[in-house]
Amino acid sequence: MDWSAKRHEMVERQLRARGIRDERVLAAMAEIPREEFVPESQRASCYADEPAPIGYGQTISQPYMTALMAEGLELKGTETVLEVGAGCGYHTAVLGALAARVVSIELIPELAEMARSNLARTGRLGNVTVIVGDGSLGWPEEAPYDAISVEAAAVEAPPALLEQLRDPGRMVMPVGPDWDQELLVLCKAGGRITKRVAAYCRFVPLR
Repeated sequence: MDWSAKRHEMVERQLRARGIRDERVLAAMAEIPREEFVPESQRASCYADEPAPIGYGQTISQPYMTALMAEGLELKGTETVLEVGAGCGYHTAVLGALAARVVSIELIPELAEMARSNLARTGRLGNVTVIVGDGSLGWPEEAPYDAISVEAAAVEAPPALLEQLRDPGRMVMPVGPDWDQELLVLCKAGGRITKRVAAYCRFVPLR
């Protein structure tokens, strides 16, 4: 399998053609080997335009959603980012390519270990720390964060995460009930939170 060609096709057809414009995001996703982050049974279709199961009732998001969330954070390369939901580590790797440091929280210990293993094997663990814990509580030890990426849905943004977001700072998160969610970009500035809807989506619930 020519994985490099698959990545290039994904970037051009699924990302750039749909309006992803951040060249750093496009470059990161053209470089990071998504096939190394999914179970063997999902590898052949890992660049398809759809999410894929990774075990333990969780999924890896479709490539477009990963790109859209990363683009919404507007990372320049100097930021410290909090990620809620490491999963298999793919989104973590993308954030790690875009920011100076990533702290990723994963509730399921087996997935946290999978993420660490995948990140280490692909040389992406250098500026990333994967922690087992309740992501809805954030990780106060290293707050405030310049950006927060939440890869699970809740009916509202957890107050602890908003408190740990730097002012100014940006958070991207799916918000809404199981069947009708909005991907929100929340911006903190001057002590106020503003938001815009980036897309409609369906994520697993934040636990």
